[in-house]
Amino acid sequence: MFGLGKKDTTVFVVVIILALCAPFILNPFPGNSSLAQFNAGYPDLMQRFVIFGIFAIGFNLLFGLTGYLSFGHAAFLGAGSYAAVWMFKLLSMNVIPAILLSMIVAGLFAVVIGYVSLRRSGIYFSILTLAFAQMSYNLAYSVLTPITNGETGLQITLDDPRILGSSATADGGIPVTNLFGLEMRHFTTVDIGAWSFNFSVGYYLCAAIMILAFYVAVRIFRSPFGMMLRAIKSNQQRLYYTGLNARPYTLAVFVISGMYAGLAGGLLASMDPLAGPERMQWTASGEVVLMTILGGAGTLIGPVLGAGFIKYFENIFSKINDGVLHSWFAFLPDGLENFIVTLVHPFVGKGWHLTLGLMFMLVVIFLPGGLVEGGQRIARALRRGKSEDNGAANKASHEPAE
Repeated sequence: MFGLGKKDTTVFVVVIILALCAPFILNPFPGNSSLAQFNAGYPDLMQRFVIFGIFAIGFNLLFGLTGYLSFGHAAFLGAGSYAAVWMFKLLSMNVIPAILLSMIVAGLFAVVIGYVSLRRSGIYFSILTLAFAQMSYNLAYSVLTPITNGETGLQITLDDPRILGSSATADGGIPVTNLFGLEMRHFTTVDIGAWSFNFSVGYYLCAAIMILAFYVAVRIFRSPFGMMLRAIKSNQQRLYYTGLNARPYTLAVFVISGMYAGLAGGLLASMDPLAGPERMQWTASGEVVLMTILGGAGTLIGPVLGAGFIKYFENIFSKINDGVLHSWFAFLPDGLENFIVTLVHPFVGKGWHLTLGLMFMLVVIFLPGGLVEGGQRIARALRRGKSEDNGAANKASHEPAE
């Protein structure tokens, strides 16, 4: 199916189901429940899930297949965002040209950075990419202010000379991004009992692009090109001894990975037409590394799971404050309640990074293969238990009756 093997087709179908059914999956608790604050079925948040999933899928092509750890992928994310906003300012509010330009600009940027950085490997490659990303951040923050608008960030205004569209709406407002007239911010709410489900145009566009990006990544994984990248990761020196030059392959996957990051940046700008230098900071590069390792580097679905996990923590777990904690432990005596809230307080709200860091350490130590390895271990344990039960049943059936 789709030119994929049976196992890859299963994973691909799972990704499609997760993407299309996200409004239901991410809203497990009724709106009037005290647990409703853990629902994540909001259009903006769902969009970030799939957009950063695309970012992580592209990064995994580089890191998971070749072992080259880049700390500068945020530069391509930011470049894609700036390119998309400029397309909105100069050409049209249609998201398709903006997304295409963001991929092209990020790809060209990746060619330049990759050509220099890939002359080294290991930690030296990582440091070079980090240096390029920080240079890009500082250029966007100060030197290239006429292009990036510096600290304020680049955004659309009423004075933009838009060629294929009006600079203002009929009521004098700023026009919104759209897909051939269908506004990205438009969504429909469906109420089913105590549950409310939001179906957003912007989310489903991002989800469709993420599904396509995932499919392309699977084809790359299973192609001869992907096998060559695995050979580079396994033993690049031995590859050189066979007479094969690895640099064209590493540069090609670096550019593809950069284009994925640019696509993610373009989608971020398409959903919210604003681009700032903070998207190029080293923290954004570190975040995609965490997403990939947490989900499972070198796996297909791992980066998507890691991106969703971290974005959930960032947007939902970080909202837990002392008031919420007191409501949870209100059944305890006052002294014990205050003591427990004091203990838990550093790990929630603004301290959610601490909880994420501890979980990341546990995953690296006990699940080197990330969340995917954890799922595989659970599946093996269930199959083992089922086979043992079947074996016991078969043994009992063959025993002679007394």
